[in-house]
Amino acid sequence: MNKIAMFTMGTRGDVQPYIILAKALSKKGNEVTIGSHPCWKTMVESSGVKFVPIGKDIDIDKEASIIRGKYANPIISMLKTMSFVFKIIQDSTHEIYEACKQKDLVVVSHSQMGATESEALGILTVSVTLQKEMVPQKNKPQSFLGKLLGNLIAKQIVKPYNKIRKVYGLKKVKYSDEILSHNLNLIPISKYVLARNQYWEDYNVMTGYWFEDDKEYVPSKELELFLNSGEKPIILALGAMSFEDKPEVKKLSMFVNAFEKAGVRAIIQGFKKSLKDFILPSSMMALGSCPHSFLFKHGFCVVHHCGFGTTASTLSNGIPSIPVPHVLDQMGFAMQLYDLGVSSKPIESKDLSVETIYEAIIDMKNNYQERCNKVSELSKQILSEGGVNEAANLICNVLSR
Repeated sequence: MNKIAMFTMGTRGDVQPYIILAKALSKKGNEVTIGSHPCWKTMVESSGVKFVPIGKDIDIDKEASIIRGKYANPIISMLKTMSFVFKIIQDSTHEIYEACKQKDLVVVSHSQMGATESEALGILTVSVTLQKEMVPQKNKPQSFLGKLLGNLIAKQIVKPYNKIRKVYGLKKVKYSDEILSHNLNLIPISKYVLARNQYWEDYNVMTGYWFEDDKEYVPSKELELFLNSGEKPIILALGAMSFEDKPEVKKLSMFVNAFEKAGVRAIIQGFKKSLKDFILPSSMMALGSCPHSFLFKHGFCVVHHCGFGTTASTLSNGIPSIPVPHVLDQMGFAMQLYDLGVSSKPIESKDLSVETIYEAIIDMKNNYQERCNKVSELSKQILSEGGVNEAANLICNVLSR
């Protein structure tokens, strides 16, 4: 039995893909341990995966909302988020190092967590990259100016990792691709959604999305009654973008008023603090945690932030989207959906209003059948890839070499 460790930091969307991968690897006879914030212990262990706490027990909802609230600019917000994660990784490096010991392989997550520690211990690695922009294009011809700009960006990206490398006496790196595993870099995106970049090296492999069908999930009586009592509802699922440091009633009211104006039913996830004293109309219900593989199949469309996980879920479950991106990488995924013809035009968070949300809903109604047909066909193709099983097989092949 091979022992595998994987580490990830961030919100639920940053942890969920690795739980899915861990379960697939466990089915193939491997012992897998996930290391993350202590707050994710219950979620990971309830999935049947071993867990090791890494770093302080922080309130991830609160921290994410504070960063988003302070920095409206999507680029700055993204950089501050990265800085926040890097600081935790730096402070937790000795815990990561200890958790890597006695392992046969470390799956290095998209934050490169565990890359340096496994190198210091001489442990085999496999990398995961969620954003295509972060995959090195070593074979791409570049101009002098392009090289200069690339070097400046690379220097900033590797800076925090070189601080960790210094702890273990490892040589500094100049480029991010030196941190990536050259055994295998998994890109969990469908080839039907994104064409493989011709400048990627062979070790970068697109597997298809990682997802699982929660066949055993049983909805609450309240949810079942709501779903069966009228037309399919719009699902508002802003993920970490609906986390709150304090109530955001104004933002919630925009959506509620727009839904009412458009005459649609809705299920609202998140906004816990805002919903505490908020009276929703009978055409809407608040919902806590619920598997997207169940919920999205029962919706009219999904209003979401275009995080990696939610984007993959809308496509694999065959449901159209109204994108509301908040930070830089989400804008990339939002435009991907729009270019595929399965969503309305993205509404940037700074442009949110009752009117812009209402107009997007009307646009969705007017183009619904065409978008449904396209996303339904994409869903069939995505399901045929078996992305997580493909990823698990590739990892097992690396272990067997």
